[in-house]
Amino acid sequence: MVGVSYRTIRSWEVEGRFPKQNVLYQKLADALQCDVSYLMSENEAFITEASEQFGNRGARQAQQILEQAAAMFAGGSLTDEDKIAFMDEIQSLYLDSKRRAKKFTPKKYLKNQEEK
Repeated sequence: MVGVSYRTIRSWEVEGRFPKQNVLYQKLADALQCDVSYLMSENEAFITEASEQFGNRGARQAQQILEQAAAMFAGGSLTDEDKIAFMDEIQSLYLDSKRRAKKFTPKKYLKNQEEK
């Protein structure tokens, strides 16, 4: 119904992976007759956005940032509201820094990335 293989769905459900495109979340929501927000947490949205813009490497880095930030909160005394604000800002900073870094990438490397 959404145009992906059984193996792909299994990787989402069992292996903890995420769809690589936001469009797939909408297709899944339509197929399951539910709201997209039910399927996609803020973390998943962040990882999916990083994947769409910066590929698998961007998704891995986004996942790493989330894991490291979560480790900082272990046993901490921040309120849930403060944690959410912190995570939102970290995600925003990551995506902004990746966009800025792209501006300074030598043209010979950008050409190779565009072909992929």
